[in-house]
Amino acid sequence: MIRTQGLTKRYGSVLAVDGVDLDVREGDVYGFLGANGSGKTTTVRMLLGLVLATTGAIELFDEAMPRAAARVLPRVGTLVEGPAAYGHLSARTNLELIDASATSAGRAGRRTRKARIDGVLEQVGLAGIGKRPVKAFSLGMRQRLGLAAALLRRPDLLILDEPTNGLDPQGIHEMRDLLLALNAAGTTVFLSSHLLSEVEQMCTRVGVLDRGRLVVQDSLHALRAPTGRTEVRTPDPTAALALLDGRVEERDGERLLVRAPDPAELNALLVRGGVPVSGLALERRSLEEVILERTSAGADRVDGPHQVVGP
Repeated sequence: MIRTQGLTKRYGSVLAVDGVDLDVREGDVYGFLGANGSGKTTTVRMLLGLVLATTGAIELFDEAMPRAAARVLPRVGTLVEGPAAYGHLSARTNLELIDASATSAGRAGRRTRKARIDGVLEQVGLAGIGKRPVKAFSLGMRQRLGLAAALLRRPDLLILDEPTNGLDPQGIHEMRDLLLALNAAGTTVFLSSHLLSEVEQMCTRVGVLDRGRLVVQDSLHALRAPTGRTEVRTPDPTAALALLDGRVEERDGERLLVRAPDPAELNALLVRGGVPVSGLALERRSLEEVILERTSAGADRVDGPHQVVGP
């Protein structure tokens, strides 16, 4: 779906994107993570031909971009750097203008325009807005309108830059459900975000950009593979420590981290030794831990559940 090779963008002496090799496959929900200023939006704009790369190659649907933009972009729905709209017009009128300007619509497109606009407004939760002008919309409502515009052509690929920006928790939940439903129906989703928790709940594959370089790219399952340790909870940690003889690598009250890749075998050992067990689970690294290990230290970082991105 999306492939880049050595994708690089310079602005004078500033290297904004540095040799990025993206691999987004058909059917992916691909989370493109990075701190603010890491080069995510510049990369997205190059994918769409809005900014020309300094060096490197881009392919969408196995066609070179931006040379094949006229053929490729009608198959792509986009929301980049916030939705664009005429503030004095209603959401419906804005969508009508967007649809009318699409060269691929044709007569059949004009005949089905009302139904398609009704459908996308319903999908994004704006069905009941009436004739209210867009200038009266909240930021979250504008984001929903931008997604509605992206869905008008029923795209095979969605490229979204911070689509949950401005949404409240309920709106974020609804956006997640909508994108997962679209993916289940066959749409590949490329989602640029700095919200790690959202990506972790939604995405099948992840790429992480750090100061212009792609430092992580893999399936979420592989990134969160077991560490080879098992977490044990026991009301008698002293007995467990004595029985396991040096295999305990960490202890926090009744919680022990044991060097043991097979929880069933460990459980059997503890039971035979008379150690009561109240909980047992393989340890898996969180996506946050993986990212922090592979990215540069500094004030601006990908947002974890309790992190704040600096100015």
